[in-house]
Amino acid sequence: MRGKASNQTSMLFLQSPEAVVPKGHPIRKVKELADAALRELSPVFDAMYSTSGRDSVPPERLLKASVLMALYSVRSERLFCEQLGYNLLFRWFLDMDMSEPPFEHSTFSKNRARLLAHDVATQFFVQVVAQAKAARLMSDEHFTVDGTLIESWASLKSFKKKGDDKRPPDDRGNPTVNFHGEKRSNKTHESTTDPESKLMRKGLGKEAKLSFSAHALMENRNGLLVDFRVDQADGRAEWRNALQMLDDTRSEDSRVTLGGDKGYDTRDFVAACRERNVVPHVAQKQSSAIDGRTTRHRGYEISNVIRKRVEEIFGWMKTIGGFRRTRFRGVARTALAGTIVAAAYNLLRMSKLLAAT
Repeated sequence: MRGKASNQTSMLFLQSPEAVVPKGHPIRKVKELADAALRELSPVFDAMYSTSGRDSVPPERLLKASVLMALYSVRSERLFCEQLGYNLLFRWFLDMDMSEPPFEHSTFSKNRARLLAHDVATQFFVQVVAQAKAARLMSDEHFTVDGTLIESWASLKSFKKKGDDKRPPDDRGNPTVNFHGEKRSNKTHESTTDPESKLMRKGLGKEAKLSFSAHALMENRNGLLVDFRVDQADGRAEWRNALQMLDDTRSEDSRVTLGGDKGYDTRDFVAACRERNVVPHVAQKQSSAIDGRTTRHRGYEISNVIRKRVEEIFGWMKTIGGFRRTRFRGVARTALAGTIVAAAYNLLRMSKLLAAT
């Protein structure tokens, strides 16, 4: 018998967002892990706000909203707040009931300086990593390092000579610019939109773009992120940040291995690793800084197979997490967004690993 649509709607319907999320949905474990990490940051949140005045949107809610944006590829904060009005899963994840109105998208911007001042994103990421270590999901002996470029929210038309304050002759928003025959470099030029971004290209024959550099330190057991940082793309950022992440992660008396691509096969970087009691399992160039004393071991071959997993992390962060191009200006704000996306990746990965065990 053919069913017919009823034009009469229910006058009263009682249902909670909890009821619409399936019991076996992987987002439930992600929420559990995120809530546990945020509970550890409660003293930090208390120090961020005044003890008097009007109640703010809970900072836990803003951080979890940013995690949701990465998990579900929501392209902007404005769009997320729009979806919060009708997406019951989003409401459940943020601990909102059916009658509570969604907050304004400007809430993110108004609270971003407060989150930066207290380094909340980094502390949230550290708590997520601590959970993975407590569950014995991370190796403390074998690591992989890699870097990538994140496009800046600045046009090449804004890349002008330093000190050049000349206004465009026609359209100020989208002027006609001709760079033919002009030599441009980071030493003589900078972006008027985002001066902290640098002109950089990924390799020979690639297009140069205004970019930041993102750096990841991955453990080799389950491919989880141990550290994540954003820096200016100055040509030496990969080596500098790799050594800094190593120093902050390993204990001084431990001997660890570090995998990496051919970009890390330089004499200075290999020597710096050996000074730190780190075995450099980097891919070899034609004229390599490592020899058979390192490459003859089975562990070197294993490291060069596993190190490719870090590319999967960058791929997820750029395609799913929306971090191919930053929506913010400056290193600090870009690092804030990138660290939350990195934490979201770890939360998703940990939920799958814990479900499997």
